Amino acid sequence: MSTDEWARWHAEHEKQLAGPHGFLAVTSLNFLSETPQRFADAPGEWSTGPGGVVVELAGGETLTVDGAVIGGRHEFGVLAERGDIDAEAGDAVIEIARRGGFDVVRPRHPSNPLRQRYHGTPAYEPAEKWVLTGRYVPFDAPREVTVGAAVEGIEHVYESPGRVEFEALGTPLALTVFNGRTPGSFFALFTDETSGVTTYAANRSLAIGAPAADGTVTLDFNRATNLPCAYTDFATCPLPPAENRLPVAVEAGEKIPYERL
Repeated sequence: MSTDEWARWHAEHEKQLAGPHGFLAVTSLNFLSETPQRFADAPGEWSTGPGGVVVELAGGETLTVDGAVIGGRHEFGVLAERGDIDAEAGDAVIEIARRGGFDVVRPRHPSNPLRQRYHGTPAYEPAEKWVLTGRYVPFDAPREVTVGAAVEGIEHVYESPGRVEFEALGTPLALTVFNGRTPGSFFALFTDETSGVTTYAANRSLAIGAPAADGTVTLDFNRATNLPCAYTDFATCPLPPAENRLPVAVEAGEKIPYERL
């Protein structure tokens, strides 16, 4: 891992975060009920029920869904947990999602001041000592792990296939991992002794590639990232399981965002 390689990776990560409809563009987090509600930053009246999320658009109001312009009443149907649908409204995107068993509407406006003011996330300088080799140890069977969330009253349930054992600063450690975005990969949510001091208090995330044939994996803590809740109160980010509170100072990866200092 070279410093230049890390810099390119971090620049791409920040580009996604600060994109026109990234998390810095979110202007509100709205929990739906059976009672129709109108929100100042999204067209229509929104509700949910046994049939899923519904929007009632008034005269002159439209949304674009999958390239089709819709008006009047539109049923989005029942969303799977952690599922989402994006509807366009002018230059905004209206995210319709299901998080922790709740249907939510989360508008994303490119003009949001949080996004406009963003000027990057501080991070530790990358260091080879934080590129560690670990060993993936699968459970006898995948386990459902329930964790808290950045928003009070919500819980998330993830499937964990196993854990990764490793050593850092002379201390034997382990992380319960969840299935990653690509087949065979993982991610871990964790805190450590820097949390709330130099790094965001609630959580950080580490992507871990698929294990080799002998079960070894690479943990590059230089690429430990903040979750969206580090920047905005409109995120429902999961918290780490209790066993992922590492008793060492992981002085690597992203630090507390300037927005939270």
